[in-house]
Amino acid sequence: MIKDLLFYFYGYVVFFYSMGLIISYVILMWLAEISIFRKKRGSLSLYIKQIIDKSPYTPGVSIIAPAYNEERTIVDNVNSLLGQDYPTFEVIIVNDGSTDKTLDLLIEKFALVEVPFAYVEYIRTKPYRRLFKSTNPEFYRLIVVDKENGGTKADAVNAGLNASSYPYFINTDVDCILARDAISQCIIPILQDDQVIAVSGIMAASNGCKVEKGQMVEQRPPHKPCALFQTLEYMRSFLVGKMGWSAINAMPNVSGGYGLFDKKVVMSAGGYSGDSFAEDMDMIIRMVGYCCDFNRKYRIVQVPAVACWTEVPPNIKVLYRQRVRWGRGLIQTFVNHRRFLFNRKYKQLGLVTLPYVFIFEFLAPIIEFVGFLVLIYQALTGAVNWESALVIFLGLYTFCFVLSLVVMFNDYTLGGSFRKMRSYFWVVGAALLEPFLYHPLTVIFSLNGYWNYLFNKQAVWGTMSRKGFSDENKDNTAKVSVATAASARGVVDMKGGGS
Repeated sequence: MIKDLLFYFYGYVVFFYSMGLIISYVILMWLAEISIFRKKRGSLSLYIKQIIDKSPYTPGVSIIAPAYNEERTIVDNVNSLLGQDYPTFEVIIVNDGSTDKTLDLLIEKFALVEVPFAYVEYIRTKPYRRLFKSTNPEFYRLIVVDKENGGTKADAVNAGLNASSYPYFINTDVDCILARDAISQCIIPILQDDQVIAVSGIMAASNGCKVEKGQMVEQRPPHKPCALFQTLEYMRSFLVGKMGWSAINAMPNVSGGYGLFDKKVVMSAGGYSGDSFAEDMDMIIRMVGYCCDFNRKYRIVQVPAVACWTEVPPNIKVLYRQRVRWGRGLIQTFVNHRRFLFNRKYKQLGLVTLPYVFIFEFLAPIIEFVGFLVLIYQALTGAVNWESALVIFLGLYTFCFVLSLVVMFNDYTLGGSFRKMRSYFWVVGAALLEPFLYHPLTVIFSLNGYWNYLFNKQAVWGTMSRKGFSDENKDNTAKVSVATAASARGVVDMKGGGS
């Protein structure tokens, strides 16, 4: 009797949970459309670009990119970062204790020499070693910081902040390919509103794309299933999740793969947590916490423009390591920042965003896994009404597929991931198969991350196989740190939220 009552109660919990999730997605889609419409009106026109280029008041921006064992791709990647069409910027590569030829290649290809530098440790990091600049005037914007390995991306970014010169900085990964107008697109909200403390640009998967000399030449969808599913995830994350949250100033994070930040606010908040495995979400919480504690008005904005392409995990093995790390980082974030949850002092973050992420992202893998076990038990005992179960499944499946179609339509109209309509047919195929082939794996990987955190298993960043973009690397793979993998925390999946 008690067992039947528990199953009965759990059925209602799942029902209302699913309805709440669907309603939240409808609201996010509505908010996202409003936000996209507003941002398109303030997009980067030729007139605005000329103002940015010629105005003496255009703020300088530091691009900070940690590098660990990136010898296969480091030269092309640095050329990509140096290719920004923006009047005042610097590129700071943080060599995070690489054990391969990363630093040697940088010295050779960019004519670097060690220079005296008054390095002030505003934020504590692993020990700083030395700083390099180029003797070639062509690379006058390039700075290379050499330090001991800190074990996390956050520690390397903090070292880059200590060495940076400008009031705003971009946190990116050295393997990312930036759009030439990436800084210009993301500086517009800051120029329009001095309350903006962080801006997120859309990230897309570079797997399958054609890149020459560090610049995106042709945007093509990946044909391998693992990367293709992640392409769809990225679209949903930015064009529904983050665009929706941006409309009500409730962004849960700015992706670690690409984001523009107010350096003063970041430094005042204490910089990045050196031990964090979800540094992007952790940093936004700390920045909002600082602003609320000192009664400073703030805004965090998502712009509907592709600013960055990144190479996503190409296979299940690498994806597993990444998602386990994300799962661990999520539970770590809630433990470390539990005082923010349901705390009205922290405005939308405390009353809307974090409760949503906790209920619909953190709890989602647990509820799904338990539900799957309950379904198996009830199927074996003949307690399942298969006709009703099929109707419910088809309803949810149709909703999720329509959501994906809306996302692809928005992406195409914004001139986002692909230029050719037929490229989206690959993504449509991913949307049809995702609930059966891909989503269950991400649930298992997230639970593994929770387990590792709860039982204090040693955290490792692992390695990731990358092909890079140069022709000579097409048939080779490189082992590089997953710390520089796409950090699009906040991938919106069938059950996930926008964190």
